Amino acid sequence: MHMTLQFPVIVLQDQDGMFTAKVPTLRGCHTQAKTLPTLFKRMREVIALCADVEKTKNHSLSSQKFVGLQHIEVEL
Repeated sequence: MHMTLQFPVIVLQDQDGMFTAKVPTLRGCHTQAKTLPTLFKRMREVIALCADVEKTKNHSLSSQKFVGLQHIEVEL
């Protein structure tokens, strides 16, 4: 039986143009790529792997709900 879930993905781009992405609701779920299409392909693969690990650990994949993203300013 297949299940379709949605996950929030945070995408950043560094000064060299490299993209990184992570899923804050799945521990250790992140990847990087030079292009957005490649990043999203890799992200789907890593989400499937991380979600499978979470299922085998008997963690509920729907127990966390993404609330939002907030930019917080900090003076250094």
